[in-house]
Amino acid sequence: MSTPTPAPARAGGDPGVRRRRPAGALRLTWLHARYQVVETLRVPVVVVSTAVFPALILAVFVVPQSGAAGPLADTAAVAQLAVFSAMSVALFTHGAGISEDRALPWDTHLRTLPVGAGPRFAARVLMGAFFTVVGLVPLLVLAVLLTDATTTPVRFAAGLGGLLVAGLPLLALGLAVGYSVPAKAALALAQVLLLPLAFAGGLFLPPQAMPGWLASISTWTPTRAGRDVVIGAATGLDVPATALPVLLGWTVVLGAVAVWAIRRDEGRRFR
Repeated sequence: MSTPTPAPARAGGDPGVRRRRPAGALRLTWLHARYQVVETLRVPVVVVSTAVFPALILAVFVVPQSGAAGPLADTAAVAQLAVFSAMSVALFTHGAGISEDRALPWDTHLRTLPVGAGPRFAARVLMGAFFTVVGLVPLLVLAVLLTDATTTPVRFAAGLGGLLVAGLPLLALGLAVGYSVPAKAALALAQVLLLPLAFAGGLFLPPQAMPGWLASISTWTPTRAGRDVVIGAATGLDVPATALPVLLGWTVVLGAVAVWAIRRDEGRRFR
């Protein structure tokens, strides 16, 4: 008895069988980003602190002095609080968040899948950008309603670009913290770094009001350099000549530390 020869497959394939095509990098990045955002949104205190804290500082310290300070000072205050918001996201969402994820079995499982680390890493960056926007919206709304801060559409766009540049070393710092220390230590380290960098960088106290020794140290911090760049972009004021080189230097140094921490973590757990 002869075995029947199967009919050749049609060019279009069997309509009853769905072909599973490998997802592209962009789709994987989107899926990971959506998952990470949803997971973070399930912890309301994280979202509230990200969205409320910078706006609360503006309401308590800037709004009462808005009339006397003038539009330029108010605009500068909003710009430096935007840098503070970006730093908070970098240290807590990336730093403490990544460290907590590393302790979970699910994270270990994801990192063993044959899709590469690129989409997940890009998704973390996108998630950080999302929560940075979440922190900026209440800040900008209060600035429009309760202060004399003013800018033009071009200056506003330039300020956002400056914030992106200012956020690079802060992102690298958060990644370095997240991949180098355990979860409890990462949270404590993020808290220890946040306020000193904010004060030394002039994000709360204007550099003109600092003691001479603190003003000298402030010039070489990534937060002060980022503040100067964002304020210059948003207001048109001159940016100090040291700001961009300091930002570049910190980005290179902290980026190298972050790469080292990521590779060490990979080597310890997956090789």
